[in-house]
Amino acid sequence: MAAPMTWRRLVNFVYTPAVFGVFSKLSDRLFRKHDKIRGSTLLLLPPLLAGAAPAPLACSRLPGSTRAEGLHSRFYWIADHVPAFKVPGGRIRVLRSPDEFYQAMKVRIKTAKHRVVMASLYLGTGPLEQDLVDCIEEALKHSQEEAAADLKVSVLLDYTRGSRGKNNSRTMLLPLLQRYPEQMRVALYHTPDLRGLLRLFVPDRFNETIGVQHIKAYLFDNSLIISGANLSESYFTNRQDRYVLVEDCAEVANFFAELVHAVSDISLQLEHDDTVHVMEEMVHPYKGNRVDFSSSAHQRIMGVISVARARQQLLELGHLRDSDSEFEGGEEHSDTWLFPLVQMKPLGIQLDEEVTQRLLMEAGKDATVYLTSGYFNLTQAYMRLVLGAASDYCILMASPEVNGFFGAKGVAGAIPEAYVHLAHQFYSKVCKLGQQGRVQLHEYHRPDWTFHAKGLWYYLKGKDGPCLTLIGSPNFGYRSVHRDLEAQIALVTENEQLQAQLHQEQEMLYQRSTEVSHSTFKQPDRYVKLWVKLITPLIKNFF
Repeated sequence: MAAPMTWRRLVNFVYTPAVFGVFSKLSDRLFRKHDKIRGSTLLLLPPLLAGAAPAPLACSRLPGSTRAEGLHSRFYWIADHVPAFKVPGGRIRVLRSPDEFYQAMKVRIKTAKHRVVMASLYLGTGPLEQDLVDCIEEALKHSQEEAAADLKVSVLLDYTRGSRGKNNSRTMLLPLLQRYPEQMRVALYHTPDLRGLLRLFVPDRFNETIGVQHIKAYLFDNSLIISGANLSESYFTNRQDRYVLVEDCAEVANFFAELVHAVSDISLQLEHDDTVHVMEEMVHPYKGNRVDFSSSAHQRIMGVISVARARQQLLELGHLRDSDSEFEGGEEHSDTWLFPLVQMKPLGIQLDEEVTQRLLMEAGKDATVYLTSGYFNLTQAYMRLVLGAASDYCILMASPEVNGFFGAKGVAGAIPEAYVHLAHQFYSKVCKLGQQGRVQLHEYHRPDWTFHAKGLWYYLKGKDGPCLTLIGSPNFGYRSVHRDLEAQIALVTENEQLQAQLHQEQEMLYQRSTEVSHSTFKQPDRYVKLWVKLITPLIKNFF
C-alpha cells in the first residue's frame, strides 16, 4: 500500500511544474487577448501542458538537387531538410568513455589556434571543470604571446541552469571575461516561454523544466565533438554518454560554429561584472514581445541552415570549390554523409523532428533499429511510429539505479519511479499489440555509474555494422521535441571501419543491459507509489 502523502510532500507537490503548468494554461487564456492589444508578452504564459499534434512530414525535393548513389540514396532525402556534408569516414572517430571525451577536449583546447566554440547546458564548478577553464586560459594567454594569433573563445550555456546557486557556470567563466574581453564571449540562452508571472513564481531548478539550451557541441578550429554530454565532473568520470569526433572537416566545423553563434546572438550576453544584456537590435527573450523574439530568432538560425544548405548544393553541383577539396581525388575517399539536425520548437524550428519521424516511419522489414535514451519518455508520435513499424526495435533505457535522479531529494527523487511507470506502460502496449518479438526493451546496469546515452543505430539486414546513426542531445521525449534547443547529426556511412566503431559502441552499451519482461516490473525496486502514478501524466512533459 502506498504511503500517505505527508504535508511536506504536499508542499513540494504544490511547487511542481505541473501545478504551474495548469496555472499557465489558465493565465494564457486570460491574457492572450490583452497581449494582442498591448503588443507586450509580459503576462503571456505558454500552454505548457498542451500536447501537440505530429508535425507534417515535408518530403519534397528542392529543384537542382541530385541523389547520391549507393547506400546514401536510401537516406539522401534528409538533404531536403538540412545541409549535407560529404566527408571521409576515416576522419570520424567514436570516443568510448567519459575520460576519453574529457582528455580529447583538453588536448584540442590547448592546441587551438583560431577558435574554441563550446555549447552545453551548463559548466560545473568542480576541480575537473576548473582544469578545463584553465586550459582555455592557457590557450588564450599563449595566443597573446604570438603576434599572428587570433584565438577566439565562445561559450553558449543555458541561463537558468548556468545561473543556479552562488557558485555557478557564470562565476567559473567571469575571470576569463575580465582578463580577455576581446577574445572571450559567454552567451546565456533564456527560453522565451519563461516570462511574466511564470518567471516570477516558478522556483529555481523547477524553472529549468520550462525550456533550456540543450545543445552539446564542442568545436576546436576545424574539429568537432558532437555529444549528449554536459561540461561537468560526472560527464568526465562515471556518466555514460556518446561522443563522436569529426577531425579536420572545415565545412562541418563552420556550420556548427555559425549555429552556436546564431543562438548566442539571440541570447543574453554575460558581462565581466556578472550582469547580462541583449545585443543591439535583438529582442529581449522574456521582456520583449514573445512573437517578435521567436520570429527574429527563427530568421537568424534558419538563415545559417539555409545558407549552408545552398552552399552544399552548389558544391555538389560543382559550382563552388570545396574548402575541403583534398577529400576529392586524394588518398581519402568521401564515403560518409553528415546531416546536422536542429530542433527548436519554441522558435518554430522542427527539422530534427521531421527527419526522425520519417526515419522511424520508413524503417522496413530489412532494418533493425537500436534506440537508446537516458530518459525514456517517447512522444506520442514517436511511440505510434515504433509500435506501427515493420522493422525490429531494441530500445535501451536506464534502470532506476543508473537514472540521473536516483537518490535525489524531494520530488526529484521520485522521477526514477515515474520513468519506471512510463516504461511499464509502454511495455504493456507492446504486449497488448503482440509485438514482443519485434520490440524489445533493455535496462542499462553499471554499479556507481549513471546513464545518459541517447541516439539510434540503423542496421540493414545481413550487415554487421550500422549504416546510419543519430548522435547528439535529443532524448526522443516531449522536452526534446517541444521545449528545449537540440542538435544532433544523422551520420550515414559506407566506411566499414567507421561502421565497426559504431557497432562496437552499440554492443558496449547493450552488453551492460538486461532485457525487460513482465517479471521486471514485479521486482521490489520497480515498485511505484500511487501518488507517483497519479502525477506522472501531469509532469511527464517536463522531464
